[in-house]
Amino acid sequence: MGKIHIGISGWRYRPWRGVFYPEGLAQARELAFASRQVSTIELNGSFYSLQRPSSYAAWYDATPPGFVFAHKGNRYLTHNLKLGEGTEQALANVMASGVLNLREKLGPFLWQLPPTFRFDADRLERFFRLLPRDLHEAQALARGHDARLDGRVALDVDANHKMRHALEVRHDSYNDPAFVALLRKHKVALVVADTAGKWPDYEDISAGFMYLRLHGAEQLYSSGYSDQALDHWAARIQSWGAGSQPRDARLISALAPPKRASRDVYCYFDNDVKVHAPFDAQNLARKLG
Repeated sequence: MGKIHIGISGWRYRPWRGVFYPEGLAQARELAFASRQVSTIELNGSFYSLQRPSSYAAWYDATPPGFVFAHKGNRYLTHNLKLGEGTEQALANVMASGVLNLREKLGPFLWQLPPTFRFDADRLERFFRLLPRDLHEAQALARGHDARLDGRVALDVDANHKMRHALEVRHDSYNDPAFVALLRKHKVALVVADTAGKWPDYEDISAGFMYLRLHGAEQLYSSGYSDQALDHWAARIQSWGAGSQPRDARLISALAPPKRASRDVYCYFDNDVKVHAPFDAQNLARKLG
């Protein structure tokens, strides 16, 4: 069985205070608390703007050994540039902004495409070729940051380890076996996204790990997961973790993925509006032991 990481997307939400977070807990202590209730957190502030090296260093220090951060890629690349001209420079800025300060706690990168972004094999191929595959590659890329980041970069790497990347798509044009073949060629995971039926929910295995985002069982971002629904996801995670796939997996490609004895699984609850996410994450983790 691969390593299974169950967690939440973000941690700084006002409605969580006094419900998930103890009454009176200082906001500055929320990450320290949350990181001891779940084993992984998806950094999502990085999607909206480049963060600072001091923030990444503080997040590293606030979390326990063995903790894992997933890192959501900046929307300037995916939504503004649409992975076109200027993407390499923007990616260098992301890598220079402080990401390397997460060191061994840096888990997969999540790249989320907008609902209007249709499948474009050439554009995705160029982007996948740019993605760093370990911290040393990220460091080399980061050195090409532009002048806007002068004085606020982090370029040091104390030890190398591999980097993983996952792609979340939200357009029906990705229902194309050529898309899965491209993901597998570059070992990029297809995000399994539960979006209450709003966007595609494919489950093809395309990398040596799986990345899940559970946005809400019935209502996007706000509805929780019943005990039965969590059993459903637990069974699927156990199957993926053991290197296989569920018999009823919703697949794009008829070609089976490369066989593996196990796969790591990263699963994040994004149904945060009504404070379901942290409790659903804890309940699912308990079901998986």
